[in-house]
Amino acid sequence: MSKTTNKYSPEVRERAVRLVLDNQGQHESRWSAIVSISSKIGCAPQTLNEWVKKAEVDSGRRAGIPTEMAEKMKALERENRELKQANEILRKASAYFAQAELDRRSRT
Repeated sequence: MSKTTNKYSPEVRERAVRLVLDNQGQHESRWSAIVSISSKIGCAPQTLNEWVKKAEVDSGRRAGIPTEMAEKMKALERENRELKQANEILRKASAYFAQAELDRRSRT
């Protein structure tokens, strides 16, 4: 999960992005379209700009890592980290029990 809460529903995000992409020709620039639309939905222009860029990456119109792939990578990195921790615990436990066995044998 992200560290921040999402204030806007996916539907609102999709609609805002669609408005920018559909209406940017009616404005001087894409940025002016973003500023206009962001003020109507109550978000920061930079936020809406990020939504637009992400939508373009996800649709293949812009270079970058699609959201689905980024989520898979995050999950794999998390799993990898957990497996490394488990391996470290097992390595330490193995060393502990090996030493205990050596101590037991030296006492007899």
